[in-house]
Formats: sequence, C-alpha cells, structure tokens
Amino acid sequence: MRIARTNPASPMSTGRPRAARCIILFLLSGLSVSAAPPLAVLAQSAQSIAQPIHDPHAAFVTEASQSFGIPEHWIRSVRRVESADDVGAVSSAGAMGLMQVMPATWAELRVRYGLGRDPFDPRDNIIAGTAYLREMYDRFGSPGFLAAYNAGPGRYEEYLAGRPLPAETRAYVATLAPLIGGANLSPPAPGTVTVAAADPHAWRRAPLFVTPSAHGLDARKTISEPQENDARTAPSSGEGPTNSVQSGSIFVARADDGDPQ
Repeated sequence: MRIARTNPASPMSTGRPRAARCIILFLLSGLSVSAAPPLAVLAQSAQSIAQPIHDPHAAFVTEASQSFGIPEHWIRSVRRVESADDVGAVSSAGAMGLMQVMPATWAELRVRYGLGRDPFDPRDNIIAGTAYLREMYDRFGSPGFLAAYNAGPGRYEEYLAGRPLPAETRAYVATLAPLIGGANLSPPAPGTVTVAAADPHAWRRAPLFVTPSAHGLDARKTISEPQENDARTAPSSGEGPTNSVQSGSIFVARADDGDPQ
C-alpha cells in the first residue's frame, strides 16, 4: 500500500472535486431506476438526511471524529443510512446498532479499541463504525470508501478489477456521496486517540462488516483475508479534522492521488 505524502495544511488538492465527481459517475454507471432496490432509504432525499437535527449521541460522534479524523457529518450521514438512528437496530444478517456492526467484527474491534461488552452501546458502536470508515477511506479514498464500507473491501477491489458493483452499493454511494462532499482528510497523526492501540494486521484475520440490513442500503457480507468468499458475493437487501489515532494503529495513510482508478 502506498504511503501518502499529503500536506496537512492543504487538505484539498487541486482538481479533487472534479476527480471525485468522475469517480462517483463511474461508480454509478449502470445504475437505473429499475436496477435500484426499492428500499425505504431511497425515498429520503440527500437534503432530508443532511438536515441538522438534535443528536442525542453528539458527544460520541465528536469523540469518534476527533479520534479517527472523520468529519462529524460523515459519521451522522452513514449512521442515518445504516440504521435510521435506531440504537437497537438488528439486520437480518445480525448487524447491530447505529453503525450496523456484525458480531464477529464487533468482537474484534471491542478488543482492539478497549470497548465495552455491549455492541448496542451508542458510544462504542459509533467508535467501531468510525474506525472502519477511516480504514476504508485510507485504503480507497473518496468516494470509494463508501462502496467498500457497504460491499466490503474485497468486493470493492473486485470492482476495481472490472466486476460491476451490486445495484444496492451503487445506490448507497449515490445517497451518501453528495452528503460528504469532496474533502480530503489529513492522515491521522499520532498521540490523541483515547481508545486502545490497534493491531495493524488484525483486519486480515477477522471478518469485516456484513449484512443485509433491514434498516438501510446494504450489500455487505462477511469479508476475510484471503478473499475466497468475495467471489460469491451477491446483493441483498469540506471539513477534515486532524485529530487522530495512535501510532501503531490499523490505519495506513492514503496516496496523494487517493481516489481508486
């Protein structure tokens, strides 16, 4: 994986918004009204999802944002699409809580970040989901990280190799991409995170996020390394904080050209 040489003082590189728009259009190629799944979240406009509302979990979102360098409005947008802000949400595949974390993923992240025992705890669920968002962003850039969060990193890598994304993943990206904008995040800097240090290779040994989700757009499945299960995947149902994770975390900085090609 290439290491970024990004200047944190200049989080938006020249041409990034145009490049991001091109990537979004490419991701959404082949998506039509007939192909998109008839899920309730598609009835919500980007404007309605983005509208500021009272957030009872605002303190947890702020903590996660500062820990992993993910803008707060990104976390809220993903959370609303994933679970409709239902703390007790459980998908048909068992994904849990606000950020729809699978049990095996939760078990791994709970140990990795010193979280509690309750996967439905709003604070811990938001920390886990945001950690994963940051990992996908550092691996794939924007908006590719959204597709990877939804379909799994192995499935997104297959897309980069020429396999079309599931219709639900394209719809998921179409819903969220306008909300996150074209910001570049600075690479996480060491020293400020309050959660436990990460094992940099743990994601290779454990299943990542999966679904289907009964609460939002979701084409994810169990992903493990090596990616032997990925070939059988089928669809189912700017600001840029500079605070960050500790040195030795799972996150590897993204290259300057960041966006998947």
